[in-house]
Amino acid sequence: MKILYTASEALPYAASGGLADVAGSLPAALVKAGVDCRVVLPLYKTIKQELRDKLKFLKNFTVDVGWRKQYCGVFEGQANGVTYYLLDNEYYFARDGLYGYYDDCERFVFLSRAVMELIGQLDWTPQVINCNDWQTALIPVYYQTVYKFRHGYEDIKTVFTIHNIQYQGRYGMDVLGDILGIPMYHAKILEYDGAVNLMKGAFETADKITTVSPSYAWEILDPWYSHGMDRTLAGKQYKLCGFLNGIDTALYDPEHDKAIAANYTADDLSGKAKCRKALEKELGLASDGDPIIGIITRFVSHKGIDLIKYVFEEMVGMGCKFAILGSGEKMFEDFFKEMAWRRPDRVSVTLGFKPDLAKRIYAGADMFLMPSQSEPCGLAQMISMRYGTLPIVRETGGLRDSVTDAGGENGNGFTFKTYNAHDMLGAVSRAKDYYDRKDDWKKLVSHTMRCDHSWDSSAKLYIGLYKELCGE
Repeated sequence: MKILYTASEALPYAASGGLADVAGSLPAALVKAGVDCRVVLPLYKTIKQELRDKLKFLKNFTVDVGWRKQYCGVFEGQANGVTYYLLDNEYYFARDGLYGYYDDCERFVFLSRAVMELIGQLDWTPQVINCNDWQTALIPVYYQTVYKFRHGYEDIKTVFTIHNIQYQGRYGMDVLGDILGIPMYHAKILEYDGAVNLMKGAFETADKITTVSPSYAWEILDPWYSHGMDRTLAGKQYKLCGFLNGIDTALYDPEHDKAIAANYTADDLSGKAKCRKALEKELGLASDGDPIIGIITRFVSHKGIDLIKYVFEEMVGMGCKFAILGSGEKMFEDFFKEMAWRRPDRVSVTLGFKPDLAKRIYAGADMFLMPSQSEPCGLAQMISMRYGTLPIVRETGGLRDSVTDAGGENGNGFTFKTYNAHDMLGAVSRAKDYYDRKDDWKKLVSHTMRCDHSWDSSAKLYIGLYKELCGE
């Protein structure tokens, strides 16, 4: 089976968030399962030189962007057994960041059109193209309106994966002809609420729509979660489904991780106690028997930071210590800095993101707090479980699908339902009570570490979907 996986970012080449993790890990799992999966992404200026040096130039061609004809070079790379095609155009991609530019619409129109042209340039034709988020949402649109009847493009199926429905690619109607090059008689495919909506175009034209967790697939039919897209998705439920993401279990492996103070396994947790002591020393936290709660996140409201702020002093008062890593809205950064100043022995705050420190928090903390308002999938709760740090999460999206409350059967964390600070506080209190029962806590930690959050099970679901589309 031949799968072309297209994304605006993918590890190890370019990353700004969880999409890169998925685009770097899922194709590798598919290849491991015997699928010929290849990845296409832009050749960004930010790609490290040592990775650039390993790329091989294949060819170049021109791409239509509205009335323009733009150069596109193709470079090939190999990583984790996967073939990557990196598309070069310095006008669009030789910039200091990946997103946030005035011409993002034009940049990713170029990417989508270049992916379609690339297929005609290779001695390899995919059976399925899997597109991701609004940056590649035009690929199924272009296939249905321009390429479907071209020689060499017959019977290609398209899958569109939603990683976060909040970001849809919304622009004025004027871009339709000037940049997208879509005839006005196809305008209804993309028009939504008086504007061009690239994600809506993918909903209309893709053969299947997937999300990154089963719960998120039905949540986005609700106006509370859909950011206005529930009206168009309501009629697309026949092709909508959700598969829970996995994590890279080789990258996040407490048994072999060199970034943490000591290694450990589900059968021998002695190393985790050493990681805990090392974290207390590194962050200046009190060395006592009270639990450490880790928080690694962006400081924005939809991550539940307002709930944490509301009852933070109550959590400290009940005997919790905090190891916090992240950045975001200034009011939340200032709040956490004030808490760390007031209680330096109980609260540590590091602004920014430091990958090695993140791993030390995953390994050294006892609990991991993630009270998101919405969470399409979430990877942090799975990583924390991998390190035996029990998650405390709100039951939404991928958090609901990956964490089961310890009060029931096969529990691997602590959950709460409503978006309410005191409901969250109750879950923290239950976790603290469980922590105080040392033997029960140790058993729960060992059980949680054995939970399978690898990409293998997710890859099987994607393969099943691809086979269904191809009639295999």
